[in-house]
Amino acid sequence: MVKGVSEGYKAELELVGVGYKANATGNILELSLGYSHNIFVALPKEVSVKAVTDKGKNPIVTLESIDKQLIGQVAAKIRSLRKVEPYKGKGIRFVDEVVRRKAGKTAAK
Repeated sequence: MVKGVSEGYKAELELVGVGYKANATGNILELSLGYSHNIFVALPKEVSVKAVTDKGKNPIVTLESIDKQLIGQVAAKIRSLRKVEPYKGKGIRFVDEVVRRKAGKTAAK
């Protein structure tokens, strides 16, 4: 708790996939994740959000808060909207997360 107040906690999520976009306006996060509609996530007032999209790179959503439990819960909720699939690696993942990839059907022969 002392670390949270003095330094703060940070969680970074990366959106991997063609056409996946993130836009942060205040405490509302708008995600375009390949569904037929955009997803709006209302975040608690204790959590600040920042979405960065650099050209040629995957969008990164940064969550910052003094409450470690709350930031983990919010990050898990956002990640559950599109979990990483093991064949192509598309989905929402943490920046330092390593995804185990599976071989497709052709590798069985």
